[in-house]
Amino acid sequence: MANGLLVDQPLGELLAAFASRNPTPGGGSASALAASLGAALLLMVGAMPKTRLGTEEDRVALDTAVAALIPIQHRLTAAVDADAAAYAQVVAAYKQPKTTQPEREARLASVQRALRAATDVPLDVMRLSVVALEHAGAIAEHGHRAAASDVGVAARINRRNEATEVERRRQPIFNHLVDSLSSSFVLRFSVPPVHPFSP
Repeated sequence: MANGLLVDQPLGELLAAFASRNPTPGGGSASALAASLGAALLLMVGAMPKTRLGTEEDRVALDTAVAALIPIQHRLTAAVDADAAAYAQVVAAYKQPKTTQPEREARLASVQRALRAATDVPLDVMRLSVVALEHAGAIAEHGHRAAASDVGVAARINRRNEATEVERRRQPIFNHLVDSLSSSFVLRFSVPPVHPFSP
């Protein structure tokens, strides 16, 4: 995508961006988007005028869940672009010059900073998915019965997204540890670290 935010693109263009040969948007952005859609489904059911039993208790429980889910859904939406930006920073760090010793040291520091930052977005998506699941229980209990399948879809999306993010964030963390452990050897022997993102 040349200009603007991913989340501001028409749906067709956004899907085309995911399908393109470019590395971003990738899995992290897709996970954030899926989690945001799940939260949006919960918001829909929670805002319906009809509730499970039509009681005041139902309405209060749903309104409470909706109030909590609105900022969660906004943060998940923002994470779509945040993940792509974090990946771009990692790629940019690995493209820094590495001819001289000072350049290698600066590049290593940039890579480590970028990798640490790259774990923040998926970790936040995972945490937000967990919180969304907690509110899904209240919406399932008090929401309109006819929308039970919508709540079920939302819960499955966020539950799967939680598990996916746990696996996904292991890779950059592992890479960061490798870079950290190898840094003394890099500085001593002037050999740049080997990494899958290296050009």
